[in-house]
Amino acid sequence: MTPFGDRMRKLRAERGVTLKEMAEAIGVSSAYLSALEHGKRGRPGWHLIQRILTFFNVIWDEADEVVRLARISHPRITIDTAGLNPKATELANRLADDIGKLDAATLDELLASLGRQRRRPKG
Repeated sequence: MTPFGDRMRKLRAERGVTLKEMAEAIGVSSAYLSALEHGKRGRPGWHLIQRILTFFNVIWDEADEVVRLARISHPRITIDTAGLNPKATELANRLADDIGKLDAATLDELLASLGRQRRRPKG
């Protein structure tokens, strides 16, 4: 399941909406919506995201968060490390090999480390 799919599922549960009801309301098949939630389809396009936000009446910060989750929810990614430090290539390959073996605590730790790196001042 992708971060976006997880959030959609939680929104549906909070509002007591079935997958079929949501799919009909936003104009997609329930099979497609299920595949999107489970990470079997690529991230949704902008127009679909807008229909989902409207369906759930999501606005402001919560809408920004849903859009952010959609952006980081492509289930099959490619990392181009050409021209980067050899350690970047090693990291990308090790993640590709081992990501399925990492527990939730390790994933949280890695995400926190990347978040700290992103917030560091440039210079």
